[in-house]
Amino acid sequence: MRATVRATGACGELVQGLIGGVLCHITCPVALYATVTVELGDAPGTVRAPAERPKTAQAVKTTLRFLNARYTAAAVIVTSELPVGKGMASSTADVAAAIAATGLALGVTLTPEQIARLAVQVEPSDGIMFPGIALFDHRDGSVREPLGPPPPLEVLVLDFGGAVDTLEFNRVDRTALLRELAPTTERAADLVRRGLADGDAALIGQGATVSALAHQRVLFKPQLPAVLDFAHQIGAVGVNVAHSGAVIGVLLDGSQTAPSGGEAALHAARRTFPHAEAIRLTSVIGGGLHVVTSDLTAAPAKRR
Repeated sequence: MRATVRATGACGELVQGLIGGVLCHITCPVALYATVTVELGDAPGTVRAPAERPKTAQAVKTTLRFLNARYTAAAVIVTSELPVGKGMASSTADVAAAIAATGLALGVTLTPEQIARLAVQVEPSDGIMFPGIALFDHRDGSVREPLGPPPPLEVLVLDFGGAVDTLEFNRVDRTALLRELAPTTERAADLVRRGLADGDAALIGQGATVSALAHQRVLFKPQLPAVLDFAHQIGAVGVNVAHSGAVIGVLLDGSQTAPSGGEAALHAARRTFPHAEAIRLTSVIGGGLHVVTSDLTAAPAKRR
């Protein structure tokens, strides 16, 4: 019994903070992926996964318990384009794909809502398991709001080095500061919501920039002012950040960009930021999980 599932990564978030009184984020899924294969054995045994992927192994165990198959042996293979600790949903992509693949290997199709509930049992999670762009409560999974597909958007992902441990970051109580920032966060979320509803990349970029600047008080990024200047120079619609990670995104209106526009922006970024650890060009896409292979015909899981 074997299944393989691919999950999208992310370039940080479009917005993060207290929205409607709950700590949430608006996803920024991108065309970079993690692929997880789960093979289940017939006899009792352990979950074997790469040593550097303990959260992925835990995700399989959590799913086996949820589906009353807790003593099933499992072997896990992970391949990923997503760097670890950068705020690109590397852990969530692995975890979500592993949960979905474990279900499929047992003949069960888990819903995005079920996958999200299981994922947050492993760690605070990005909402990339939901189609399109979504508002998601990444700690408890209690808030899940689909916001629709993104308009054409390219994003330059700038990594200036360093990494953030998501679990450690989320252990710090920042409630007072987040409440102080809540009106700005709400304004940012409203701009992004309107931009998604109208297919307006400029509004999305404006909202993401508002959130990025506000979050400097939470997790300071010294390169952000220079990136903002660069974004203005090349006519980008805005910037976004990994609010609990290292990367900064420069958002480009894909409907206005010439065929070579994104590549030109990439070359300009490499000239402007020669000391960046990594710079890559990708697209903002709808989130979700994609079945690559499955040995069994899966049935929907019973809701719990």
